[in-house]
Amino acid sequence: MWLARAELVSAVSNAGGLGIMSSLIFTTADEMSREIRKTRRLTDKPFAVNVTILPSLRKTGREEFVQTAIEEGVGIIETAGRNPESLMPLLKASNVKVIHKVARVKDALNAAQAGVDAVTIVGFEAGGHPGMDDVGLMALLPRAVDALKIPVIAGGGIADGRGLVAALALGAEGVVMGTRFMMSRECPLHPDIKQALLNASETDTILIERSIRNAARVLKTDFSLKIREMEEKGVTREELAPFISGLREKKLMDDGNVNDGIIHCGQGVGLIHDIPSVREIIEGMMGEAGAITERLNKLSRT
Repeated sequence: MWLARAELVSAVSNAGGLGIMSSLIFTTADEMSREIRKTRRLTDKPFAVNVTILPSLRKTGREEFVQTAIEEGVGIIETAGRNPESLMPLLKASNVKVIHKVARVKDALNAAQAGVDAVTIVGFEAGGHPGMDDVGLMALLPRAVDALKIPVIAGGGIADGRGLVAALALGAEGVVMGTRFMMSRECPLHPDIKQALLNASETDTILIERSIRNAARVLKTDFSLKIREMEEKGVTREELAPFISGLREKKLMDDGNVNDGIIHCGQGVGLIHDIPSVREIIEGMMGEAGAITERLNKLSRT
């Protein structure tokens, strides 16, 4: 949210990945339509739009955002949050490919039953909302692959070619990354926040929002520690809401003060030590993955 706009989305697609725009950024579908058109001016490659199926304060319904994306020619929709069943008739009638993001095998099976084309499964290591079960990707991913007949994409703690090869070895068809692309030159994140992420290790994230059953992995800061302390004292959802507001997060990303809001990021932040271009990230990952595969092939022949 706030970062997955035209510049970053187009950079990922231009470099051979699939950029995914967040519809939650926009107050109206018309705003999103303008951003989609801007993205098209920056890339002629496919990109997707994410639609979160959760309660929202926006007056515009999620169906309108989906319809607008379809009308703008977006051929891939990523859904998340809840079962996308209610949106499937519209999406399938428009021949749109649907990727649904989940944190549990149970939810992946429900999404497959609803007719999605692929599932992204995110482990405990992931930034954002990794679910409440605390299962790491090493166990979760092969479970999902064994249970499903549709392609599985892996997320959580993946930031380099080693993570890509590991995910492929466990049965994934590809990987999704958030934290790694936050630390790219094209990402519109304040330089001070990027520096804070560069300084972080794999132990510098915490989980908040567990008290409202919406666990979120975020950077450990005075602000996020305060939220966790509030939850331990038993605050209500209403009391917590002003501290986890997306608008507060936007202010942080604009002004660079780590204590203006929460910074979602995964444990993979500890693997990131530079801020290259998106193309350099993807090409570096593929080169590293190729070298690892070659080494493994040599081991298999000995």
